[in-house]
Amino acid sequence: MAEPGFIYTGLPARVVFGTGTLATARAEAERLAMSRALVLTTPPQAEHGRAVAAQLGDRAAGVFSGAVMHTPVEVTEAALAALRALGADGVVAIGGGSTIGLGKAIAVRTGLPQLAIPTTYAGSEMTPILGETQAGTKTTRRSPEILPETVIYDVELTLRLPVAMSATSGMNAIAHAVEALYAQDANPIISLMAEQGIAALARALPAIGHDPRSRAARHDALYGAWLCGMCLGAVGMALHHKLCHVLGGSFELPHAETHTVVLPYAVAYNAAAVPEAMARIARVLGATDAATGLYELAGRLGAPRSLAALGMPRDGLERAADLAVANPYWNPRPVERAAIRALLERAFTGAPPR
Repeated sequence: MAEPGFIYTGLPARVVFGTGTLATARAEAERLAMSRALVLTTPPQAEHGRAVAAQLGDRAAGVFSGAVMHTPVEVTEAALAALRALGADGVVAIGGGSTIGLGKAIAVRTGLPQLAIPTTYAGSEMTPILGETQAGTKTTRRSPEILPETVIYDVELTLRLPVAMSATSGMNAIAHAVEALYAQDANPIISLMAEQGIAALARALPAIGHDPRSRAARHDALYGAWLCGMCLGAVGMALHHKLCHVLGGSFELPHAETHTVVLPYAVAYNAAAVPEAMARIARVLGATDAATGLYELAGRLGAPRSLAALGMPRDGLERAADLAVANPYWNPRPVERAAIRALLERAFTGAPPR
């Protein structure tokens, strides 16, 4: 019997990975023909923005430090106004998914080049996917124009990432690789990256909890995040990401923490439908069961394991279930309202997945 075929599409991004690589920012901006780059950050990371502007020198047009979670359209419009006022011809986003999302939102509207410098393990920098919120609803779209042209990974920039944020950001990245293993368009190349990414993060995150300044652990985590981001960028999403988009966009729950809580329950929901993928996840986690292994990993990291802990209102669970089954993403198991409501109930209380 012939082996099944597959389709693999490589994403055209340039990656500069290492320690001290922030020093290449000016050269990489020049390579993208940026003469006046707008540097983007969140308010707490304004210091990082000023450091990047200093690296860019006369190629920096200014710093916009207004990026926030879930990429609200009104923030994008404010950033666009700043970009036009400064005459910027490119964006340099330094931070996590919030800042990189803003860079994508600007780029897809203007066609300007992007240079992304991640400081967390979110993985957004490697995807042609943009999630935006407007009027309490989060929508996503995928387009080659959304993908940053160049990404600089600098291990030094992650050394001060708090342990708690490292844990949830890393679990967020693992979620990308987990769903890639059973995506509708899964392929063996991305599956190899997914296993390597999960393994690197599962190894690195506990080590970071023990020694946050460990360069070896930080290197492993950033490498794993890169691989997991590649997975998310190359294949489709399923139930886990749909649930997180609903919970984040409609209830304003924190992005990485929501991924951390939901992942074991989404995996348990799909387990019987994709046993081979579950076996691969369990194997790289060193667990007997994929969902339990993910739940226990979050526990070892001291990460939140319930929606209640994130501020989800119990009376919002019914609405969340309704939204999750409206326009659902493809999923290996049919998305049924009663089963989704039961999943959300367990996730709300933090009971072990089943």
